[in-house]
Amino acid sequence: MNPSGDTQLARDLLNGSPEAFDHFVEAYNAKLFRYSYAMCHQREDAEEVAQETLLKVFQNLDQLQDPERLKPWIFRIAKNACLMKRRKSVFAPKEELSLDELRPFKDGEQRLQIADWGPLPDRAAQDSELRLALDSAVADLPDLYRAVFLLRDVEQLSTEDAAEILGISNDAVKTRLHRARLALRQQLDEHLRGATV
Repeated sequence: MNPSGDTQLARDLLNGSPEAFDHFVEAYNAKLFRYSYAMCHQREDAEEVAQETLLKVFQNLDQLQDPERLKPWIFRIAKNACLMKRRKSVFAPKEELSLDELRPFKDGEQRLQIADWGPLPDRAAQDSELRLALDSAVADLPDLYRAVFLLRDVEQLSTEDAAEILGISNDAVKTRLHRARLALRQQLDEHLRGATV
């Protein structure tokens, strides 16, 4: 749905249009599930988060102050629901890892080696094995990097919107997105090197 379509949908929802409810669920249910699944890693948790988010949006619709900000507002609710679900879920990881451990070192210490490879050809991008590798690499990202990657590169929100949703600065979004892309590139590079051996 385009931004002006989101704005009109928000206005229709605020005006209590019964058709707007159906359009909203149709437009956002799959997006919320995809985002929640990537954040929670479990189908059951993702389904619950998507449903909880839809419900919270309708319960708190009167708090939407700017109809043009519908999508960031919805994803902020989804982000918070994911965080709560992760804390309570039986599937929650035992420990969180940080990409900071992979950062290059100074003064002759080991540096992170990342091959320089350009964009993948369309044929390789459509390869299901590569898609699985990408999905796995995204799932392995720490939450703070995965959240930025999903909002910016998957949902194509602006840096400003992602910063607002996550409650961080624009610079933090840019830094985390860079680190996420770097980690993904490294994992995909390792996958591709392993596939050619």
